[in-house]
Amino acid sequence: MQLPFPLAEVPDDFAREKGRKLFAGGGAEFVKGVVAMSGLPDGDRLEVCFAGRSNVGKSSLINALTNRKGLARASNTPGRTQEINFFTLEETHYLVDLPGYGYANAPLPIVERWQRLLKQYLSGRQNLRRAFVLIDARHGAKAVDEEIMSLLDSSAVTFQCVMTKADKVKEADRERSIEATRKALARHPAAFPEIIMTSSEKGDGIETLRAVIASLE
Repeated sequence: MQLPFPLAEVPDDFAREKGRKLFAGGGAEFVKGVVAMSGLPDGDRLEVCFAGRSNVGKSSLINALTNRKGLARASNTPGRTQEINFFTLEETHYLVDLPGYGYANAPLPIVERWQRLLKQYLSGRQNLRRAFVLIDARHGAKAVDEEIMSLLDSSAVTFQCVMTKADKVKEADRERSIEATRKALARHPAAFPEIIMTSSEKGDGIETLRAVIASLE
């Protein structure tokens, strides 16, 4: 019996090569940080975005994907970065790093401003093909993750779960985390029915995620 939300399979040679070519040129560059809709770059290329709790490993994942160690920079202060950061990938794609969420100690006006900007971005960005919601493999999906999933549901944006830090958790704990995440995903109609398991440190799942991004049209 097929499990709901199975782990994504290793891509075939064609898909892996397509992903490798997209990310191999070293053409990823930071464009700008955006704090208002008026600052968004033109939607003239395919776009994917990355969302996740603060310290889930978003910057590390983007750096691993692009083979650029310092491209995306993690803030030392959780919840501090309140910009939507845009990176170009070759002449064809934008990679978008959304601010980390999940820290109640961020000032309320900042949280409200970020939520408003995020809703506007998700509902108004026609070239956005997929959101990747990052979940820490040590913990599984939490209530705060489901909040962003519900926002993606209401914005009609397909999202795919990417579990991070797979190398940091024992196998039994990882299975429990995956199962909890599957149950959470099942409640959200915009969820793409595959989970990608990754480790930025070990390189696990990076080829798979590259291939998925390269397959989007």
